[in-house]
Amino acid sequence: MTDRRANDSANASDVPADAPGGDPLGRIVLLTTSHRVAPGLLSWPAWQTLRAADRVLCADAGHPQLPYLGEAGVVVEHAAPAARELVDYCAAGGRTVVVLTSAEGESALTDGLARLAGSGRESMPALELLPGSYDLPGARLLDLVQVMDRIRVSCPWTGIRTHEDLAKYGLEEMYELLEAIETGDREALREELGDVLLQVVFHARIAQDDPDEPFSVDDVAAGIVDKLIHRHPHVFGEESAETPEEVKAHWMRTKADEKRRESVTEGVPLGQPALALAAKLASRARHERLAVALPEGEGVGYELLALAVRAEAAGVEPETALRAAARTYRDAIRAAEEARGGAPE
Repeated sequence: MTDRRANDSANASDVPADAPGGDPLGRIVLLTTSHRVAPGLLSWPAWQTLRAADRVLCADAGHPQLPYLGEAGVVVEHAAPAARELVDYCAAGGRTVVVLTSAEGESALTDGLARLAGSGRESMPALELLPGSYDLPGARLLDLVQVMDRIRVSCPWTGIRTHEDLAKYGLEEMYELLEAIETGDREALREELGDVLLQVVFHARIAQDDPDEPFSVDDVAAGIVDKLIHRHPHVFGEESAETPEEVKAHWMRTKADEKRRESVTEGVPLGQPALALAAKLASRARHERLAVALPEGEGVGYELLALAVRAEAAGVEPETALRAAARTYRDAIRAAEEARGGAPE
């Protein structure tokens, strides 16, 4: 079965079945569409094939494309014919039949056609798979939004969750993502990115139910799109940036214009890990060229603060560096346990 793409230079449906080079035994075209694309937005080869077909069949009376095909004057029969029926119909005059497939597919029909073609005793019409619409990049995000919406409505646990309930899970998922990045586990990275994405969609779905200030995942996406465009004037505007340093300068300048903060410490979350917090504060101070002396004091806390500031100045993320050292320490502990004969019970 061939796969005819939307940008084919030639379309067999333009050729009469009895014309030279046509299909004397006819054609059976399985027309697939994506539910992630607005109904009625079909490829030009799909519309050509539909208009030229002798019959158009669809087993799903609720198929979203049907109203639009009707508006275009394409008559669709609500039927689920067997393979034998279609083969005989096409063979009796080189006819073309288009089957508009449902979301579940047409396994009974395709299995029947495969059996007839594989028997070696049948003269088969041409069999084609014609995609009528295609998923754009990111189309599966629409599925995620739909699934989350259904779960929010139908799941007793999910339906009563609040932002506060999910806070700890978001933190856990970010740490698991960080571990996947640091260990280089690609499969884990893909999975953990999905878990983090779920947190975003889940929170947005909860926000949609707020009685006073609701917003949706579309509002969330619109906000970050606007932010990215505004903070990349060298991509979407007239500014220029040839180096990563110039890009960062654009970012920080536009961010400062947006936030209008009175202190560089605003927006630094105090709840983050202590080493990361110290490094972030040091980064803000260094970026503003503030001459800030380290506070004097005794104890491990002040020593760690000095180390974090020194690491940030050297371009080292202290939290990441400490985790890497901690993993090495963990491996050393395990080696010591094995040398002793195993971990304690």
